Amino acid sequence: MSSHFFAYLSRMKLIKRWSLMRNTQNENLLEHSAQVAQIAHALAVIGNRLFGQNTDAGKVTLLALYHDVGEVIIGDLPTPVKHFNPQINQSYGSIEKIACEKLISLLPEKIQDDYRPLIFSESSREQRLVKAADKIAAHAKCLEEGMFGNRDFAIAEQATLRAVENFYDLPEVVYFMEHCMASFSLAIDELD
Repeated sequence: MSSHFFAYLSRMKLIKRWSLMRNTQNENLLEHSAQVAQIAHALAVIGNRLFGQNTDAGKVTLLALYHDVGEVIIGDLPTPVKHFNPQINQSYGSIEKIACEKLISLLPEKIQDDYRPLIFSESSREQRLVKAADKIAAHAKCLEEGMFGNRDFAIAEQATLRAVENFYDLPEVVYFMEHCMASFSLAIDELD
């Protein structure tokens, strides 16, 4: 029997994010997941090295890489739609779980248990870092769009910043925001 799991994941590059917004640079789900993985890994390393945490940076990175895989089946529902009311949000969450179960079922049975905790991660410190990284990546996208004068992202920039601030109980998030975030508003020549 063929496994279609990885063929589905390869379609992450076809799922457009920020579909209700005018984008100067389109972003797809695969790019987003890679950026979230990079930021989540950085948060884990910062927490471990600077704040005495003992977080598995590899696990955080893998959780981030797989955090939105269900969207290859159901697409990326824009945040304003997803949070329009609690019923839509709850229904979308249920549909996303069904999509993730479908994806896992496409793996050979003997390796499904290796992927299940990556796709259905339990509430943990690692998972909180991934959620924080997800919000940071969204904020970075807003800053980048703002740098190019795209006012469509002005309100989203403030909303994503507030979403990141919900994770300010994690010192590594505060550190990242204070030491790394402003760079996303700079041109390439200003990064030297």
